[in-house]
Amino acid sequence: MRIVSMETAPPADDKGVFDARYLAFLETVTNLRPKLHRYCARMTGSVLDGEDVVQEALFHAYRKLDTFDDARPLAPWLFRIAHNHCIDFLRRRGVRIEAETAAAREAEPAASANPGPSELPGLPIGRAVEHLVLTLPPKERACVLLKDVFDYSLEEIAELVESTVGGVKAALSRGRAKLAAATPETPATPAARQPAPETNGHMRRLLQQYVQRYNARDWEGVRSLITADARVRVVDRAYLRNCREFMEAPIESLKDTPYFGQYSRMPPTWRFVVADIDGETAIVRLRRDGARWTPAFLIRVEIADDQTHLRQISDYSHCPWVIDAANVITLDE
Repeated sequence: MRIVSMETAPPADDKGVFDARYLAFLETVTNLRPKLHRYCARMTGSVLDGEDVVQEALFHAYRKLDTFDDARPLAPWLFRIAHNHCIDFLRRRGVRIEAETAAAREAEPAASANPGPSELPGLPIGRAVEHLVLTLPPKERACVLLKDVFDYSLEEIAELVESTVGGVKAALSRGRAKLAAATPETPATPAARQPAPETNGHMRRLLQQYVQRYNARDWEGVRSLITADARVRVVDRAYLRNCREFMEAPIESLKDTPYFGQYSRMPPTWRFVVADIDGETAIVRLRRDGARWTPAFLIRVEIADDQTHLRQISDYSHCPWVIDAANVITLDE
């Protein structure tokens, strides 16, 4: 585990310049965080992957904060870093990436025609259509999201995706045309994220056992489903507890953390269920609100090679915007 705090950051000068920059950073991140997550979730195709990318991007930005030009606004800079981390994530996942600076693409008729704003009508971006952007190549996906969802200008988008205004217009034209022809039934979950049916069946059965034992407060039974070297990651814990600390991938051994002890003290107004979150199997923690149970946050797990034990738990209880960004949550009841 590594914690970065003000003690490891560049010291402020006599006028406290770095400290002012740091405070502006915290204020901007606090206001921008759900928006950054929404963008990264749509780019990666997963609300959970999207949050991991945001975590990585913010930590990267924090480490580079002493090099930031105070004369420029912070929000576009953070979006640019988050966008680049999304592209890196997609490359690592093995998804074919359309080269963001490909001159051949930008030389297509749509680009050479240099269409004006009247030729680029915006799409009515509802949740269903927003979800369909995942069917687009990354550059078109980014341009449609930044323009039609986040209302960035063409010039701002060109800077963010390292293209030209003409290239952005071309990508928007292609992306909008594809979305207009798509239907809500169009598959939008990337095959790279979907496990084989047999593996997914093993995972679902294992998670059903896990949540049943959790709901019964059978902690020894819960622990028996976890490998001896299992790891837990409580996402964003340090950031929300103390904004002067950023934790990079906080992964701890379950043997060294009071993780289950904290859950054992929770009142019976909470319970776990297995769920599909935009096509990905995960655990949802439900909160009782009167006579209703409502989704509160998500937990992602990884199963061991033997497919009978859990080897990692990622807990997003401190990130309420993650579950808010999900398009479809199907609970196993």
